[in-house]
Amino acid sequence: MALEDIKTRIASAETKAGRAAGSVCLIAVSKVQPNERIEAVLQQGQRCFGENKVQEAAGKWPDFRERFDGIDLHLIGPLQTNKARQAMGLCDSIHSLDRPKLARTLARLAQEIGTCPQLFIQVNTGEEPQKAGILPAEADDFIADCKGMDLPVAGLMCIPPTTEEPALHFALLAKLAARNDLTGLSMGMSADFETAIALGATHVRVGSAIFGERQPTV
Repeated sequence: MALEDIKTRIASAETKAGRAAGSVCLIAVSKVQPNERIEAVLQQGQRCFGENKVQEAAGKWPDFRERFDGIDLHLIGPLQTNKARQAMGLCDSIHSLDRPKLARTLARLAQEIGTCPQLFIQVNTGEEPQKAGILPAEADDFIADCKGMDLPVAGLMCIPPTTEEPALHFALLAKLAARNDLTGLSMGMSADFETAIALGATHVRVGSAIFGERQPTV
């Protein structure tokens, strides 16, 4: 019932925003969720999932892919350069392209492998020192550099500060994307995805509202 409720809310938000039905991709954030919960959501027809860590994704998704067709796996957490090759083999999209060194690594591997997941550049819209991401003032140049390396940049991603109104950050991300001819906007989570959809989100990341509270391993 939780998955269907989220889908209904997304459809309603699309309608209210004058968006086409199905224009928003729901990424079910399965990080630190037990396999039985993930399988239950797969059985309900969900195929797009998000993981935070490459090693966790590697431990669960090859098996699920053998048993379920059409899985679309998104890496939404930080990516270390030494895990880039593995991530490229596992994931269909990477939402955390956040620094020049990673861009260069992905570009080199893409040339070597001959393919690359679609990429979202993470923008630190709140300019928080503890958070990854390109600063807004540097985003235009970084986007141009990534395009110059022939990286398949699909759009931008942000995680607003928890203490600020998310709409301000979603609007900033949308403005940056439009200015750089990017159509993808990965923004909005369980608490604010309807606001994100109203401001143009193409991908929303919802975890606990679908799966229940996370159960981290001790």
